[in-house]
Amino acid sequence: MGRFLKGLFWLIVLPVALLALYTWASLTWVYSSGERIGYVQKLSNKGWVCKTWEGELVLVTVPGTQAEKFYFTVHDDAVIAKINGIAGDRVRLLYKEHKGVPSSCFGETSHYVYDVEEVKED
Repeated sequence: MGRFLKGLFWLIVLPVALLALYTWASLTWVYSSGERIGYVQKLSNKGWVCKTWEGELVLVTVPGTQAEKFYFTVHDDAVIAKINGIAGDRVRLLYKEHKGVPSSCFGETSHYVYDVEEVKED
């Protein structure tokens, strides 16, 4: 009986431990980082079980051209407050991209915004 329990233990614990290690690695390792400038068009707290802040930034390069959207996720409540405080203004989002995150509980996108700045028009 002891051998059966030991085998069952490794059958369950090993995959869970490997998934936890993979999740930790995907959230720690940064694939790319950068910034995007535009206007925050949407910011919402979404999800059935795991609530995450998801947003859309409209990137306008030249007036009259088709706007491109940049989808992002925010985890920090202080950054959410900063985004809401400068709503309607042109902003610079600083982000880190994490590839291969195994669940949407960490966000719907792979772009995680960690800071935002207002872009002053000269």
